[in-house]
Amino acid sequence: MSGYEPKSAVVVGGGLAGVTAALALADGGLNVTLLEGRPRLGGLAFSFRRGELTVDNGQHVYLRCCTAYRWFLDRIGGAALAPLQDRLDVPVLDAERMRLGRLRRTALPVPLHLAASLSTYPHLSLTERAQVGRAALALKGLDLDDPALDAQDFGSWLAARGQSARAVEALWDLVGVATLNATAGNASLALAAMVFKTGLLSDPGAADIGWAHVPLGELHDTLARKALDTAGVRVETRAKVGGISRTTSGGWHVTAEGERIDADAVVLAVPQREAHQLLPEGALDDPETLLSIGTAPILNVHVLYDRKVLKQPFFAAVGSPVQWVFDRTDSSGYAGGQYLAVSQSAAQDEIDAPVAQLRARYLPELERLLPAARGAQVRDFFVTRERTATFAPTPGVCRLRPGALTEAPGLYLAGAWTATGWPATMEGAVRSGTTAARAALSALSRPHDHLFQEAA
Repeated sequence: MSGYEPKSAVVVGGGLAGVTAALALADGGLNVTLLEGRPRLGGLAFSFRRGELTVDNGQHVYLRCCTAYRWFLDRIGGAALAPLQDRLDVPVLDAERMRLGRLRRTALPVPLHLAASLSTYPHLSLTERAQVGRAALALKGLDLDDPALDAQDFGSWLAARGQSARAVEALWDLVGVATLNATAGNASLALAAMVFKTGLLSDPGAADIGWAHVPLGELHDTLARKALDTAGVRVETRAKVGGISRTTSGGWHVTAEGERIDADAVVLAVPQREAHQLLPEGALDDPETLLSIGTAPILNVHVLYDRKVLKQPFFAAVGSPVQWVFDRTDSSGYAGGQYLAVSQSAAQDEIDAPVAQLRARYLPELERLLPAARGAQVRDFFVTRERTATFAPTPGVCRLRPGALTEAPGLYLAGAWTATGWPATMEGAVRSGTTAARAALSALSRPHDHLFQEAA
């Protein structure tokens, strides 16, 4: 960049946080190297081949309020491939009464945008709907900057405000489990309040749902790599980093696969346990806190039928072991019928279950929920497991999450597990990457106005 002494940066980790940081640093005029141990980019939002199919490891969605991830999609040229709903519309099937309800919004201002939907939501009684409204108003009044919220669990808070077990299952956990990867009783009130205030109580369209209509790898690997190449970032995959150390001049050495790379700044964008292993001594006051940030699993069940059994692009279920079901037929390239992905968050009880056991549980349940599946031939059934899919959003976790800055000048942290204010989502990952890049560019006196900026 004209007028500036050349500076360099190394980004360790090629997930969404690392890719974001690398793009932002390169856009700020730095010479950037991105090192990723896997053979691909994308972190835990990726695709793989299974015969003729292209399979996403798990179903990932985002909301209109996920402004950083939307910025990322625009930056890599992928926004059109992951469109948003025109308006929030979620079919919710009560498996006990086999009754379909919908959660959808109108164009009215908050909170009236959901009033019509909640007033007719068939899975709650009239009294429960009224109590939900009162709890929503109380939630809206919470101060997200109050550290006391993190010490309390969301389930107890809901119970104290008259929320029945049915209301928690049919509404609060319906949203919360999918976004937090934890049930209300195991989730920090601070993170739960952030999700509901931002997604449902900030703007009428905030919770409109978007998802990739192509394999995730096309976005987070193929298009991301193209954007990185265009920005001049050197990308090295299968490059496991073995060490990070200070130079005598105050810069950094990063060692990967026998190569030593010198850099003025390093962004460590890897999971918390890996970060703990790579952090040089003195980089954090108490690095052991990283090991106290737990993890939570997500299980995905994949079923290929010989015919179409679901008319909707997705639905959620209550009163069933099934949580969310998505049609992945077109994006996977499946031409033999319909391909459904069953996304199961907070899956601690099933993450290590044998495939045969999961098949015996979920195929009959899908037949119960979807009459058209009865008699349909199952051409394939398989399972993908992410045992450490997210950090566990348990009460007290917010005080454990570090910010981007470390005690070592020029070394920064990124990842959805850092202190983004968000749960472990694609949005949180991108925000962490921009935060780390902004800090690095500022320290190096480089411009950073080009980065994603949160609206005031």
